[in-house]
Amino acid sequence: MGRKIILLLLVGIFTAYYVYTPLPDNIEEPWKIIGFTLIFKTLTNVALVGELLGINHFMSTVVFFMSFQDVPPTSDETVTVLDTTFSNVPVRVYIPKRKSEALRRGLFYIHGGGWCLGSATSYSYDTLSRRTADRLDAVVISTNYRLAPKYHFPNQFEDVYNALKWFLRQDILKGYGVDPKRIGISGDSAGGNLAAAVTQQLIDDPDVKIKLKIQSLIYPALQSLDMDLPSYRENAHFSTLPRSLMVRFWSEYITTDRSLEKAMLVNQHVPVESSYLFKFVNWSSLLPENFKKGHIYSNPTHGPSELARKYSGFLDVRAAPLLVDDNKLRSLPLTYVITCQYDVLRDDGIMYVTRLRDAGVRVTHNHVEDGFHGIVTLPGFKIGPRVENQYLSWLSENL
Repeated sequence: MGRKIILLLLVGIFTAYYVYTPLPDNIEEPWKIIGFTLIFKTLTNVALVGELLGINHFMSTVVFFMSFQDVPPTSDETVTVLDTTFSNVPVRVYIPKRKSEALRRGLFYIHGGGWCLGSATSYSYDTLSRRTADRLDAVVISTNYRLAPKYHFPNQFEDVYNALKWFLRQDILKGYGVDPKRIGISGDSAGGNLAAAVTQQLIDDPDVKIKLKIQSLIYPALQSLDMDLPSYRENAHFSTLPRSLMVRFWSEYITTDRSLEKAMLVNQHVPVESSYLFKFVNWSSLLPENFKKGHIYSNPTHGPSELARKYSGFLDVRAAPLLVDDNKLRSLPLTYVITCQYDVLRDDGIMYVTRLRDAGVRVTHNHVEDGFHGIVTLPGFKIGPRVENQYLSWLSENL
């Protein structure tokens, strides 16, 4: 009997440790977060074990499990949905069914997933695109792109850029009944990164005559130079996007060589010859005081030049839009940025807001004090519809 009690006690302690998730006091529905964490932790542990045993790459295993969320292009009473390709890139198109005498707005949307996961065909993105098309009476183009670890930067950027350029052709817009003066771009997380990057790239592209009216970035990842921002420190273990996973996403975006990930984890991956770039991501000057909260800025510890020479992508402005020069920022369109308090990417978005405003760009910043990474697309949380409604309201008023 004594052994059984000890065994049950040990099992109970292990279960409590495995399930326990420390959460801030102002988080709504904490048990839902704990439930999500339990599922997410189990999934990632299975993927890690599979990788350690040489069965499959970590990201490939997660992609397999996430593929069960994909849904077919099913039209309903309000929206026609179809799958096609733009410049050989798969996209899903949403066209409102109600009659419209005027040309419609157009929104080009890019899904998140750390450049490794996710799909325009997943249930959450399909649902968001349907709601957007119906509420805004807009044609929504939800694009896919090649994913890491099979494909690395700049493939993801190029896929999105080529699909966007295809959409912005006059004949394509006419075919879908889209007003060329009312086109926006949006994306969440890694999709927000790609949205910001291609919007910057469009500025100097002489082949693109039609420009974007707005950009809307949902908790975007915008830099990989400093992985020790206050938001990375405060939310290092928050379940929906822990620091270790975000670092791995960044490194996988660039290369499968884990040496870059190891250097990023200790924040020693930027060589001294690239140290001038830190002025673009210096949170001590770019974050408002209420986000510094007593954190002390540490001067960067430089990494080996060889690493940066082999994998220079993380220093490329197309991968890290915060590295853009101020002169180009001035030409960017009206911007909306969502950031969440409990998100390692919080300070990326806030620093971009600061730099855009300093450059004279009109920016609406929606900071969600009780929000966490993924709130717009994670199903089942009360906070999601609230933030989604704010996002769609802004689009409705400005696009």
